[in-house]
Amino acid sequence: MAKTSNRQILLAARPNGMAKLSDFELVEKRIPSPKDGEVLFRNTLVSVDPYQRNLMGNGSSELPPIDVGTPMSGPTVAIVEESRNPAFAVGDHVQTWSGWQEHAVSDGSDLRKLDPNVAPISTALSVLGHTGLTAWVGMTKFMNPKPGGTLVVTAAAGAVGSLAAQIGKQRGLRVVGIAGGPDKAAYLKVELGLDATVDYKADDFEEQLSRALPNGIDAFYDNVGDYMFEAVMNAFNERAQIVIGGTIAGYSDTTMPKRSDHLPRLLNLFLYRFLQVQGFSVTNHLDCYPDFLAEVAPWVADGKVKYSEEFVDGFEKIPSTFFRLFDGSHRGKLIVRLGDAHDQ
Repeated sequence: MAKTSNRQILLAARPNGMAKLSDFELVEKRIPSPKDGEVLFRNTLVSVDPYQRNLMGNGSSELPPIDVGTPMSGPTVAIVEESRNPAFAVGDHVQTWSGWQEHAVSDGSDLRKLDPNVAPISTALSVLGHTGLTAWVGMTKFMNPKPGGTLVVTAAAGAVGSLAAQIGKQRGLRVVGIAGGPDKAAYLKVELGLDATVDYKADDFEEQLSRALPNGIDAFYDNVGDYMFEAVMNAFNERAQIVIGGTIAGYSDTTMPKRSDHLPRLLNLFLYRFLQVQGFSVTNHLDCYPDFLAEVAPWVADGKVKYSEEFVDGFEKIPSTFFRLFDGSHRGKLIVRLGDAHDQ
């Protein structure tokens, strides 16, 4: 008998601080039917991402939160199961933005066809997907440091940070990666070939940072914000280029942290070192996908860029997997697998 129920994970309540399991609700709805011009697809891979905490509300983000009672939105990889759109055939692999649910319909305008023969389809959620695009946009659209300069990347073992660091290497920069724990630091040094690494969890973090930056910082790709930005800001050189890709350390904050006030020092750095600071949202740059893929996909195919993916099996595991984004217990891109293994 054909499956008729569509499991969804809804936002049940806005978090008070860090998100918890009771902020989500697993429900079952009927599988929708496609209308003329639409396709029905079944999600096989679901992305969990730090920015989804912003979408839950009651945090530091100024993004409009999703409504309570609606499925968490986000990227997925899916298989077309029924098509009333001539641009898509049953069995096509597509990247969607349908979020935490098993099935959905689309008119095709938000779908990106995938070719499993070009790259593993999971890469559409990692190095060749929105996380990779985030790194590429920040590194190519908002900074242009001279070769030989020093680039520092925070959360450098993560899905975004690891590609940003490797793009820096491809651009001829001296790259310093900051990550948490000796295993991640070793991964950055040995496997990704970064010039220096810093373990922010180590007792001698400040000493490690000082040793890694004998000539200061010319470019900075920050995914953490908060205390991490404070730790590095005195090392900014004149005209340093700073891109804020994320501020994960403060996503659950609703008030200012109770620490020393660094604003006067930061304003002086802006004034006397002529800093260039840029934030961005990758959703405003989805039109860059063709240019991004044209440059990065050959690097991936040739092994010039490495990536790490970690899979968790089971639709019901999505919330607990999401929590791992904030405890440092993963490396690279976290992806939840749904359905049978042959679908992947």
